Amino acid sequence: MSALVNFSPELRDWISHNLKRGCTESVLVDTMLMKGFDTHVARGLVAAFAHALAHDEPLPENSVMVDVPASAYVPDPSRLPPGNRIRAIDRHVDVLMRLRRPCVAVLGNVLSAEECAAVIALGRPRLAPSTVVDPHSGMDRVAAHRSSEGMFFGLCEDELIARIDRRISSLMGLPVEHGEGLQLLHYGMECHSSPHYDFLVPQNDANRASIARSGQRVSTLVIYLNDVPAGGATEFPELGLAVTPRQGHAVYFEYANGDGQLDHATLHAGAAVDVGEKWVLTKWMRARPFVAAG
Repeated sequence: MSALVNFSPELRDWISHNLKRGCTESVLVDTMLMKGFDTHVARGLVAAFAHALAHDEPLPENSVMVDVPASAYVPDPSRLPPGNRIRAIDRHVDVLMRLRRPCVAVLGNVLSAEECAAVIALGRPRLAPSTVVDPHSGMDRVAAHRSSEGMFFGLCEDELIARIDRRISSLMGLPVEHGEGLQLLHYGMECHSSPHYDFLVPQNDANRASIARSGQRVSTLVIYLNDVPAGGATEFPELGLAVTPRQGHAVYFEYANGDGQLDHATLHAGAAVDVGEKWVLTKWMRARPFVAAG
């Protein structure tokens, strides 16, 4: 199995500089492992640079494809409750589809139509261009790979958000305090998000500090707040799976186990919206209670 791994200019310069001055690949891989990199990611990155230098080819610029054996990741038992209907505190949620490996499930009836409309109305005035943490500086910047607007709600910031946070917590099998604040995203016509992972790759100070405070992200729930007439599916390219946005439905997936392994099969993207618009509400759960920066 192959996975696309993005890397920072800082990491690119470090690997190429040390290979050029005679460091062995094994030494560089061991150093990256001590900094928290996944074994297969570290080996794949170093090997790609070593190959380019040995054959006098251009060095990789932003990303490389890395071979990740399907057997490398050993999943923990899923936190999603068993059964075809799940009682999520105040609501029955329907399980429409499950994959056992990787752990992916499509859920129905997570939010009511009234709740979806209320969340959009509450968050719309607070939307701003979506940002990501720059891997070189650790600062927020507008995301080139995500053409959307977004905002974050505070954890249980009002009665509506608290009810949703509690319901999601019971579905995802972790305490409310392990969750990052709900993120509202709005995609207009032709807007999309490129393939990416939700787990944090420790290639910059910001991610390493976040993992040290709160542990790794372990699972994601993406809730669709409206029907999209065409396009806008959540796609898992390694699985050949596309989840169509339907109001109140959600897609759930897990990607980190108790040993710190990460499941690269959960690479996913948001397909471009062909007709209409798309509103989604996303929850990321951490291995420990979430503590925000600063």
